Amino acid sequence: MIILVDMDNTLADFDAAFLSLWQKTYPDEFFIPLDKRRGFHLAEDYPDHLLDKIQKICDGKNFVKNLPPISGGIEAVRELLDAGHDVRFCSSHFREYKNCITEKYQWIEKHFGKEAVDRIIMTRDKTLVRGDLLIDDKPKISGLATPTWEHILYDRPHNRQITDKRRLAWDNWRDIIFA
Repeated sequence: MIILVDMDNTLADFDAAFLSLWQKTYPDEFFIPLDKRRGFHLAEDYPDHLLDKIQKICDGKNFVKNLPPISGGIEAVRELLDAGHDVRFCSSHFREYKNCITEKYQWIEKHFGKEAVDRIIMTRDKTLVRGDLLIDDKPKISGLATPTWEHILYDRPHNRQITDKRRLAWDNWRDIIFA
């Protein structure tokens, strides 16, 4: 089985890292608590006048590289690999990609080893990637092609309104993937 796994907010805790750095950098600015996030993109939850500051944090050197792993994700992926499944890290880069792409590779190498960087698929259109399952927190994935994979939604506050997809968290992944 080919299992595609998103990185941001699926394996790496983008939202928690952003909020921590946001509150440290801009302690007097408005913020959204993690459990109150409703938009997939930060720009959907924050006022327009803060977008440049948001972009500065997200595009900053070492931001992506230092994202903390989501509990249980690394262990689950290792177990899937050990069981013989073809796991690929399928991630989209930010529009301002200068730090992002390199740091995503560094993040995978740090948590899975140098050989795992060969399993990275970096694309802005995941519908073009072949696989059996895509585990991703993005509520709706669209693109040029009809996907070959089933979208399994990684559970996050910003996607809880979606009820027509199987939903996975790293504490229930076996039940969902092998259902």
